[in-house]
Amino acid sequence: MFRSAVRLMVIFCLALPAWAAGPVKVGVILPRTGPEAPIGEEMANGIRMAMDDLKQKGIQVETVWEDDTGKPQIAMSAFEKLAQDPKVAGVLGSYTSASTSAVARLAGKYKLPLMVPISSKDEITMQGFPWVYRINSPASFYASTLFNMILAQGQVKTLALIYENTDFGNSAARSATAYAMKHGITVLADEPYAKGAPDYRSTLSKFKAKNPDLIYMVSYIADAVLLMRQAREVGLQPRAFLGAGGGFNLAQFAHEKEISEHVITSTQWAEDVKWPGAKSFAQRYKARYGTESSHHGACSYEAFRILAETSIKTGGDREKTRAGLKAGSWQGILGDVKFEDFDGFTNQNRHQILVQQIQGGAYHTVYPAAFAAQKPVYPYPKWK
Repeated sequence: MFRSAVRLMVIFCLALPAWAAGPVKVGVILPRTGPEAPIGEEMANGIRMAMDDLKQKGIQVETVWEDDTGKPQIAMSAFEKLAQDPKVAGVLGSYTSASTSAVARLAGKYKLPLMVPISSKDEITMQGFPWVYRINSPASFYASTLFNMILAQGQVKTLALIYENTDFGNSAARSATAYAMKHGITVLADEPYAKGAPDYRSTLSKFKAKNPDLIYMVSYIADAVLLMRQAREVGLQPRAFLGAGGGFNLAQFAHEKEISEHVITSTQWAEDVKWPGAKSFAQRYKARYGTESSHHGACSYEAFRILAETSIKTGGDREKTRAGLKAGSWQGILGDVKFEDFDGFTNQNRHQILVQQIQGGAYHTVYPAAFAAQKPVYPYPKWK
């Protein structure tokens, strides 16, 4: 009888789904306080929704939250703390490219998988790190997709760039300059600024004197709003204002209707594209939190879902989790996800960047054509 009971128990265990082995821990490093805290909160909201959806599928994940305040040194300390807990199967984070770049160098040292949900500095996945996986597209994809959209409207000749002097800003600006020059667009001005600078009118007035066809901006939310307010003040009138994601694709920016209308921006996700569950996610997010989600919430949701499911299937084993991320493929609110090696990138998801334009105070996808819900308004209308 004892042998029969043991045999039945073994059969029962083998019949369980791969993720029925029990809960594992997933670490999360986000800016929960400091200047980037609002974005950190949106990312956390997306993660909470993923946890609830996983729970509905019988997948229990214990989440260990760490606040890096947007600072690389604190992010590194948080990662090292998580690495010391053998039950932590993987880590998701962070938001700023500076923080993520710092922890990416630690992933291999501690042999702990790092899932990058948002940070876009190209170099994060260009250093051959086998323990680092990025679900979002890098900064160079922002520039190429934006310029392809503009060039589809007609030829442009000149460009001016203004961007924050950070990992994110510099990476996005370099790729924009390279892509523009490749397509015969002359860069008339290249102006980095200290993050959180109080006034851009002097630089924007210089831009007005040079009269570029395009203004390309790389900023987080506070600077994005101030840049457009002051662009209006000085009467800057390009053929298009282009934002490289960041603060330019947040509901907070769109709500500044006097200065945000018709700004064009790149994004990783939009609710009006036909990726499985994208619209439902947007509706559920708004019903739960009372505001719209940008790609920060959506990318964090999908990144956490994939990392958690993979960790559970491997029983929390770090090496098997790393291998599972490398070998797996998924489909969901970001479309198809697969971590590949290409064009110098390692473990990089070849994700489709979208271009949105604010029309009527709301974001609408205008490019690529296969994903477009509206036609772009171009050139930029005169200020009212």
